[in-house]
Amino acid sequence: MALVEVQVPDIGDFDEVAVIELLVKPGDTVTAEQSLITVESDKASMEIPSSTAGVVKELRVALGDKVKQGSVVLVLEAAGAVSAPASESKQAVPSVTGSQSATESIPQATAVASVAAAASGPVAVHVPDIGDFKDVAVIEVFVKPGDTIKVEQSLITVESDKASMEIPSSHAGVLKELKVKVGDTVNIGDLLAILEGSPTNVERSASPVPAPVAAPAAPSAAAATPASALDTERPAPNAPMGLPHASPSVRKFARELGVPLAEVKGSGPKGRITEADVHAFTQAVMAGTTQTQAQAAKVPVAPAGGGGSELGLIPWPKVDFTKFGPIERKELSRIKKISGANLLRNAIMIPAVTNHDDCDITDLEAFRVSTNKENEKSGIKVTMLAFLIKACVAALKKYPEFNSSLDGDALIYKQYFHIGFAADTPNGLMVPVIKDADKKGIFQISQEMGELAKKARDGKLSPGEMSGACFTISSLGGIGGRYFTPIINAPEVAILGVCKSTIEPVWDGKTFQPRLMLPLSLTWDHRVIDGAAAARFNVYLGQILGDFRRVLL
Repeated sequence: MALVEVQVPDIGDFDEVAVIELLVKPGDTVTAEQSLITVESDKASMEIPSSTAGVVKELRVALGDKVKQGSVVLVLEAAGAVSAPASESKQAVPSVTGSQSATESIPQATAVASVAAAASGPVAVHVPDIGDFKDVAVIEVFVKPGDTIKVEQSLITVESDKASMEIPSSHAGVLKELKVKVGDTVNIGDLLAILEGSPTNVERSASPVPAPVAAPAAPSAAAATPASALDTERPAPNAPMGLPHASPSVRKFARELGVPLAEVKGSGPKGRITEADVHAFTQAVMAGTTQTQAQAAKVPVAPAGGGGSELGLIPWPKVDFTKFGPIERKELSRIKKISGANLLRNAIMIPAVTNHDDCDITDLEAFRVSTNKENEKSGIKVTMLAFLIKACVAALKKYPEFNSSLDGDALIYKQYFHIGFAADTPNGLMVPVIKDADKKGIFQISQEMGELAKKARDGKLSPGEMSGACFTISSLGGIGGRYFTPIINAPEVAILGVCKSTIEPVWDGKTFQPRLMLPLSLTWDHRVIDGAAAARFNVYLGQILGDFRRVLL
């Protein structure tokens, strides 16, 4: 074991920056390139990474200390590894901030663009030098043909796996033609736009400005299944945006949870948002004591009371029900308010078709009952829904178009199998998600379902536990019914509805036999799936449930 001093690497043109966050403590095991502290100047914040792996033996800095290149951050006990010199470690990357604000930690890219200062005329705007990045994706477009553009005005946002930045215009003028769109990849020198130039253009030094990455949208609602409580939307490109005062690691954590940082109140120094603040905000939203701006904006669009004018329909009837007798008015639950707009959108925008079928689960039910008897001491109760999840995974593998999502004119085929299931709660149905169901056995799925269902009833489901589903199962088996038409949970392309199984007489070729039959209702998006594929999916699903050994094939 060797003791290694980890120093502040070259952090660019910054001297005596303040330590505002400690990300590790003595006893922690850190990996090479793991962030150790966050420092901040009046213009930027950055995370300082470790130059080697090991166990933290001693911290040499405290909150409020000033550090610079070469300052010792901590002492590590490195196991069988030689520390790279501090100058060769991963360079800490500053992030441009607003007043008391910090955006994603990214490299500073500086480019000098030669600008014609003479007469007006068509002017080409190219991607400037954005540093050591190739084939970066365009994730946002801020302008459209006809817009008047100023020098240094942001045109697009690009993003690599490590950074996001806004690309500014090198000229002023009227945008005649935009040469890129969301999803394209660009490199230094690529043509972005054609402007009708302005004579006020002058030569300048251009620095792409880092762009805060918007929180990912939470999942939409399935039939009788609301969207995640932290459903958020990217702000409009021209909307004013105050950059949140938080470190890059906190912003990354917030994005993973779908938390809009602009709505979180920071408890740290100078209002800085901490990881604990993000946790507290998430818990408040899930408990219903607070609401995101996106939720508040969506609530009035609930289908039961919407006006209909937005869709070109006649107005919703306004009736004074007290004229006909006594009434009682109760507000919709928070979950129903959130889910209403999503349900309306999915029902109207998706050309949905439903196939109804029955499958014989006599042998599978007998196996389930015997399995539970044999494993009573385990405390895990295997449900038919657990078998349904495994069966659906097998069907999704055989028919991958059911495990896809529409993205414009393309299909995104998912290589993972996350299955959502409806959970009944006092406030309405919610949709927890079993992640990587293809890698889990029946017992593990049953246990995880029980835990997630309890968290749903207690109002403690996190946004991450309700997001990422590829396919949803809405089961009414414990209640009753025969068939129904579930609404697809966009951006999924299909949903399976399941009702209560019943004993029915089934002809075996010689006589009628009592068999346990399970009703299935498969709703599918006709833009992606055709009737023949849907019929094959249902038949195959029934075959698996009839003889579960097929899962092994």
